[in-house]
Amino acid sequence: MNYADLHRIYHQPFFDLIKQARAIHEEHWTNNEVQLCTLLSIKTGGCSEDCGYCAQSARYSTGVQAEKLMEKDLVMERARAARANGSTRFCMGAAWKGVRVGTQKFDQVVDIVKDVSTLGMEVCVTLGQLGAEEAAILKEAGVTAYNHNIDTSPEHYPNIVSTHTYDDRLSTIRHAQDAGMSVCCGGILGLGETIEDRLKMLEVLSNFNPHPESVPINALMPMKGTPMSENVQVDSFSLVRMIAVTRIAIPRAKVRLSAGRTNLSREAQALAFFAGANSIFYGDKLLTAANPRANEDLALLAELGLSAQQPNPDMSAPEADEVRELAPACQVGCGV
Repeated sequence: MNYADLHRIYHQPFFDLIKQARAIHEEHWTNNEVQLCTLLSIKTGGCSEDCGYCAQSARYSTGVQAEKLMEKDLVMERARAARANGSTRFCMGAAWKGVRVGTQKFDQVVDIVKDVSTLGMEVCVTLGQLGAEEAAILKEAGVTAYNHNIDTSPEHYPNIVSTHTYDDRLSTIRHAQDAGMSVCCGGILGLGETIEDRLKMLEVLSNFNPHPESVPINALMPMKGTPMSENVQVDSFSLVRMIAVTRIAIPRAKVRLSAGRTNLSREAQALAFFAGANSIFYGDKLLTAANPRANEDLALLAELGLSAQQPNPDMSAPEADEVRELAPACQVGCGV
């Protein structure tokens, strides 16, 4: 979808936008289901990158201590607990620039993935930059989806991070797609961007071929000690507008109501579900930020008549449209 269309859709009256998004949601998602995802930081802090919003960067004094990679037994304990609590996708995040074949940390993660994949949940990882070989190994080990957000528009991205480029991120996404993994890719609202930046980000996402399997829409939770600690938080209507436009632009993707849910009332979350959100991060913690408690989530879903989506660890990644070029095109490290 092009920017002009997204701009027109976004700026229509609020209830007209919600009505359009709801109609598309009901066309493609006929069951009243929500995907419940648990996110576990398996390696926290000490990251070499300078992402201005992230408390895990070693460049900022945020109170987050650098930790070693979690032992597999402990990860498995947390994964089993997530399954018992009803999670259908288990996501593991590591605060690294990226991973490389032949390193101890990559071998350890692959070993963890193999065991987690036996539990019957979908397995998602976010490990930073990937090459083609690493992506293929992760897919073979049992990864269902690779999370790698583009955060914002290409134009605004250099204002957020300088230690890697937008093209670096696009190349990782291309490698994950080529390996046959689903791609979980979205953005963060509240990084000092304009509405135009948000829509340009969505233009990039909606022109991926194949489309992302899921699109997280995050609202920045300003972290003390980071350069963005004083950023103004996104209001709920702006967040719901972006969820609605995302549902319209990428109708078959799961749209995930992600970071920032602690700032939303139950009524605002209900409006987000009505507008097209059908996935949440579920549990008490989201990497280094708080998250609504699981029992509160289940109570809200029950009150709305929504149920947990069943896991599908063997699901196929979205298929590419054969009449279009694959996108994103590989920018860095292709063929190596």
